Amino acid sequence: MDKIASFTINHLNLFPGLYVSRRDEQNGVCVTTFDLRFTAPNREPAVEQPALHTIEHLGATFLRNSEIKDRVVYFGPMGCRTGFYFLVFGESEPEDVFELIIRMCDFILAFEGEIPGAKPEECGNYSEQNLMTAKYYIRRYRQELTENRRFIYPE
Repeated sequence: MDKIASFTINHLNLFPGLYVSRRDEQNGVCVTTFDLRFTAPNREPAVEQPALHTIEHLGATFLRNSEIKDRVVYFGPMGCRTGFYFLVFGESEPEDVFELIIRMCDFILAFEGEIPGAKPEECGNYSEQNLMTAKYYIRRYRQELTENRRFIYPE
């Protein structure tokens, strides 16, 4: 079997950033997958599950209500819990979505109240949420992203 593209990235050299993971095209439609890497894999702890879940709910809510809502395909966590995938229709670069991701972080940092979609009839694990810890991870990610602007996968 062929090794999938994400397994060819040397995770020992990977740090928090905003990367293009892949581009897929079918029937003339391109989908760009962004890797929003929150933690340094295998060197920092993975994002705690309740915080990951809260970021997923708030991030998806923000992005699906943003000015590019018609281009959003998906926003959700990586299985390794070191970040999120953000998929959009069209060929895009990290610079194209950087400000949007910063605004998503600001939205989450300012958010108070009931987490959208966190009711038993709306979510399969509605009670596993932690807004305070989500804000901790978002604050770290936003700072890393703005200070270092890592947009290209390391060798």
